[in-house]
Amino acid sequence: MELSVSMPEASPTHDHSRQKISALQWGAIALAGMALAFLMYESLAGHGGGHGGGHGGHEHAPAIWSVVPFALLLLSIAILPLISATAHWWESNQNRLMIALCFAAATLVYYFTTYGAQKVVTVLEHAVLAEYIPFIVLLFSLYVISGGISLKGDLAAHPATNTGFLAVGALIASFVGTTGASMLLIRPLLQTNSERKHVKHTVIFFIFLVSNIGGCLLPIGDPPLFLGYLKGVSFLWTFSLLPQWAVMCGILLIVYFAWDTLVYSKEERKDIIRDETETTKLRLSGSLNLLWLLGIVLCVALVKPGEEFLGLGFEPFPFMREFMMLGLTAISIKMTRKQIREDNKFNYHAILEVAALFIGIFICMQAPIEILKASGDKLAPLLSSPMRFYWATGSLSAFLDNAPTYVVFFETASTMTPEGASGVVPLAGGGAILESLLVAISLGAVFMGAMSYIGNGPNFMVKSIAEESGVRMPSFFGYMVYSVAILVPLFLVVTFVFL
Repeated sequence: MELSVSMPEASPTHDHSRQKISALQWGAIALAGMALAFLMYESLAGHGGGHGGGHGGHEHAPAIWSVVPFALLLLSIAILPLISATAHWWESNQNRLMIALCFAAATLVYYFTTYGAQKVVTVLEHAVLAEYIPFIVLLFSLYVISGGISLKGDLAAHPATNTGFLAVGALIASFVGTTGASMLLIRPLLQTNSERKHVKHTVIFFIFLVSNIGGCLLPIGDPPLFLGYLKGVSFLWTFSLLPQWAVMCGILLIVYFAWDTLVYSKEERKDIIRDETETTKLRLSGSLNLLWLLGIVLCVALVKPGEEFLGLGFEPFPFMREFMMLGLTAISIKMTRKQIREDNKFNYHAILEVAALFIGIFICMQAPIEILKASGDKLAPLLSSPMRFYWATGSLSAFLDNAPTYVVFFETASTMTPEGASGVVPLAGGGAILESLLVAISLGAVFMGAMSYIGNGPNFMVKSIAEESGVRMPSFFGYMVYSVAILVPLFLVVTFVFL
């Protein structure tokens, strides 16, 4: 899942609201507590994994029950925003963090009772230090720096103009991230179309192209690919996905242009006259931040832990890459006029939401990852081809966060890669993964994150901004009518042409 934006948190003003939130908080704690009690019972009753002394040597895989907190956390993320009784409660990052930490605690207690304290330390080192901190620092840097770039203007909303917006967004999404591209372009696109009545389809295609599919060419484009980079995939390997990116983007742009041309002919004449006359040129502010974005790309590409830094004879110290990215972010904040971020309605709520949820996700997903590592041979008959990996990864990415989904299937594929096999992608930390499977997993996670509002973080962000601007967006399932009708046939094309 990249970043998502909810409406700003509102403090309840009535006692009834406070009681309702309190009840929901206790309900969440109770649910996590039941999961914890269940895991402890299974572990202490001897139904869990083997007791390997907690030294991480040759332990048995965790019990299947250990995935319960991970599953419940992902279900909470998917369902709570959609239920009217919990939607407002879920907007609080404090409540999101509480749920994430409750399920993370359940996972850690399971590891403690099954393997011992040393195993808990190992899990935290891997989940938090090796994965979560690099992940969240990259997203934070891209989010803050891109928030200092403002593109304002109102062009005539011809089909060619709108198609141009989508094409540019799909092109830059891999270089500034799908979140950065979405934040940069959605408001000027909405302003350009403010005189038109039929705008919904334009926002939907924007989500398809800019918030998802456009970001598959670099690790900074979409969170799943960055996690693959952290696991040893070469920074430039994702450029091998250029043919699939070009086919998907090209067909979608052609379909959109034809669709918008038809819809444009149905606009009322008075609206078309207003659109043609009430125009202002596009104006870019905060362009210096493009330099800092380039710096982020270079940090990710060149500062690699365990490898010599730029031939200078020393290896980067721990978190050197992250310190450099945060330094660039601080420079961006210092050197960008406050008015630019105010024009973008910039705040930190969205990135705090991601930080709150992903600390729980990264800890909870350690159990299913370990199970998959130990079960690669058993899964092989079910995931026997790139096509199956593509659809399995994509189907889950459509309804769950695509970042942890990518990791789960990445680990599965790595266990199915025999030593000495040909056609593999070597991993920086050792080992390899079959390239055909890595292609399938990467495409499934990035492309099919566009299938629902919850498949990728920017989807909800764009939906929220569009609705604030007066565009009536489809419901959760209404959006899926569009995504199934438009995207699934294209996913089939990718399946039969490339996999």
